[in-house]
Amino acid sequence: MSTPMSTHTSSEIVMDSPRTNDLRIRALDPLPAPADMLAELPLTGEAADLVARSREDVRRAMNGTDDRLLVVVGPCSVHDPVAALDYARRLAALERELAADLCIVMRVYFEKPRTTVGWKGLINDPGMDNTFDVHRGLRLAREVLLGVLDEGVPAACEFLEPTSPQYIADAVSWGAIGARNPESQVHRQLASGLSMPIGFKNATDGDVQAAVDGCVTAAAEHTFFGIDAQGRAAAVATTGNPDCHVILRGGRSGPNFDDASVADALAVVTAAGLEPRLMIDASHGNSGKSHVRQAEVVREIAASVAAGSQGVAGIMIESFLVAGAQKPAASGLTYGQSVTDACIDWDTTADLLRELAAASRARRTVVAGR
Repeated sequence: MSTPMSTHTSSEIVMDSPRTNDLRIRALDPLPAPADMLAELPLTGEAADLVARSREDVRRAMNGTDDRLLVVVGPCSVHDPVAALDYARRLAALERELAADLCIVMRVYFEKPRTTVGWKGLINDPGMDNTFDVHRGLRLAREVLLGVLDEGVPAACEFLEPTSPQYIADAVSWGAIGARNPESQVHRQLASGLSMPIGFKNATDGDVQAAVDGCVTAAAEHTFFGIDAQGRAAAVATTGNPDCHVILRGGRSGPNFDDASVADALAVVTAAGLEPRLMIDASHGNSGKSHVRQAEVVREIAASVAAGSQGVAGIMIESFLVAGAQKPAASGLTYGQSVTDACIDWDTTADLLRELAAASRARRTVVAGR
């Protein structure tokens, strides 16, 4: 039996075929290669020394070989480079004052995960005007990081996009994987190749096991899709990151910074073979995102540290120049006030850092007495 022949030519078949690719892509705007931006805005020798030294300080604080308390403190998100550097200058003076008791790293967050939609941070939309000038945002982010380091303060970032670290990670001393992503394979793989200590937050529902599993997974070797320094697609092979730890930030199930919750979390951490030490985020689910309550939470954690708790190795505080928060806008903003979560004001922050330093000293005495 003969087979029917097609009446279409090959060119007709191509022309009649439906388009199947990029149906929902509005635009593709190529970015500069990471190597080009790093060459344009290089990390100087002095700044590189600070990053290397502070990464080691963070690692030692979190594994217990340095008995100082690690404090990651700063704005919920950076939206105004001038205000961010103003904050860094003030923090630098306090860091020098309290260096014997606290290992201080400034929150310099450029990427904000959203529960639904909203402003995604300086890198994504630096003008807060929906122009999404990512080219400008990446450059601004790197300029801010270099400026913070020039003030003598190490920097902390949350890593959200898997590509952006190529542009900024060399200047970062501590990184976070947020509460929406501890179970994400993409973020666990990313953390496995990052060069600094990484904190995994418990999941938004309060699940600590997700963060523990993230730490265990990130410590292993991985191969995954990424880009190289020239911006080319690459298969990335990592050695694993052994310097990962859990961050308790509360969740829908309620706060988890109290002593009983910390003990429960440390049991999960220890069962996984991790160092029995963790960080507590005083904001988010632990304070109901109230900056007033956040200050109270910090003081409660300080009391636990002063009593000798060695499981609490670090604390995170959302703080800016002016208390509270305001809505993101292209103009008319209050200088030094957060445009995302409500933050503690600078004067209260200074008081809290001194109280935490006193708690760290008290813990040292208690532990020595044991």
